[in-house]
Amino acid sequence: MKLHPTIAQLVAEIDAFLAAKGMTQTDFGLLSIGDPNLYRHLKNGRNPRLGTMDRIRAFMERLQQPVAA
Repeated sequence: MKLHPTIAQLVAEIDAFLAAKGMTQTDFGLLSIGDPNLYRHLKNGRNPRLGTMDRIRAFMERLQQPVAA
């Protein structure tokens, strides 16, 4: 199944994030929006709402921020 370009971009962002953080796909889904199957569903063509996409990206941004000491 060919993904919509917006969803393909989101999946690419998630792939890079997972590689950088060493996080599993299941943990990512659980921690970002509470759905352990999120990544698999996106790869299989799920079209999330814009608000869900914003939550996913906000989660990745929060974890990219340096921790203040």
